[in-house]
Amino acid sequence: MLVVDDSVVVRRLVTDSLSRDPDIEVVGFASNGRIALAKVDQLAPDLVTMDIEMPEMNGIEAVRALRRNRHTMPIIMFSTLTERGASATLDALVAGATDYVTKPANVGSVQESLDRVASELIPKIKALVPHRPGAGAASAPAATAPAVARPRIAAGAPAAAPHVASSAHARRPVVTRPAPAPHPVSAVIIGSSTGGPEALSKVIGSLSAAPSVPVLVVQHMPPVFTRQLAARLDRLGPATVVEAADGDLLRPGTVYIAPGDHHLELSRSAGSLRVKLTDGPPVNFCRPAVDVLFRSAVRELGGQLLALVLTGMGADGRTGSEDVVGAGGTVLVQDEPTSVVWGMPGAVATAGFAHRVLPLGEVAPTLESVLARAGSGRPAAAPIGGRP
Repeated sequence: MLVVDDSVVVRRLVTDSLSRDPDIEVVGFASNGRIALAKVDQLAPDLVTMDIEMPEMNGIEAVRALRRNRHTMPIIMFSTLTERGASATLDALVAGATDYVTKPANVGSVQESLDRVASELIPKIKALVPHRPGAGAASAPAATAPAVARPRIAAGAPAAAPHVASSAHARRPVVTRPAPAPHPVSAVIIGSSTGGPEALSKVIGSLSAAPSVPVLVVQHMPPVFTRQLAARLDRLGPATVVEAADGDLLRPGTVYIAPGDHHLELSRSAGSLRVKLTDGPPVNFCRPAVDVLFRSAVRELGGQLLALVLTGMGADGRTGSEDVVGAGGTVLVQDEPTSVVWGMPGAVATAGFAHRVLPLGEVAPTLESVLARAGSGRPAAAPIGGRP
């Protein structure tokens, strides 16, 4: 892999963090985006880590140039946990970056910084660059699928970036479930992770009308980032998109994004459903966690649910989808070819909990079709109350 950062300290931190894994080899460094372009042509790395703020050519400009030159290796942005850093990171994802990690802040020692970077970066690298037995991580360019169009989360043309499937799930057969019995839908629940911001932008931006029910979303992201994501998604389509706040009354036509570092649940108060934010332990190493949202939704609404699991690494959402299916609800997942990482949707699909496996471009029309057939049984402008 190639490490791109104008700070010698950060380059050394990343290299030392990754050196503990024998499958990962750093083959080169670059101190700005312009040098990175030449290094990519020279070294053909399997993956690039990219700082955002650099002299001569910043990380966002470098990502655009790499994608314009048809380089399809994954690019992981190295971001700061600030409003400015979050906004720039989302700009980088629009430009074609694959994922991001946040730089350590307020860490007490070098060893803690190393541990933090390794814990965030190594799993992402291994998810995005499938291991080739008998070969070093950077001994040859990784085989990648043809580039796919990345949906946008802000104004501007979408950029091309790689699809990287999670082979652990791809080896298992996918058997979709028979269509469930017709049932009302009182809420749409969505889970996503790696590649999720772009996938969510495609889904929400492709809706022809505001949904007739509330939509609740868990996207694995830290605080600040989720607020920025909600603001950007709100500008894309007919739905109102907000970062969820504790006690929010659930209203049709509104998309509620779980805030970073808080689980998003549903609770019933005075006959109406509201948002409940909790600081419980991480589930599947995540907070917010998709399983927490899905189980909470089943507890309050039974099978009156339409669940969707989009691109992401790991298996968060699998047990929650099992609960949705068991209660009589509907589960849709994104397919492998259009997922950045087919971890979360693959876990649901290969476990047999998906009713349909869909290309990303078919998700929004399918959601609208299911909602139109089901009918919420509630006035479009009214908050959600008790079960009918």
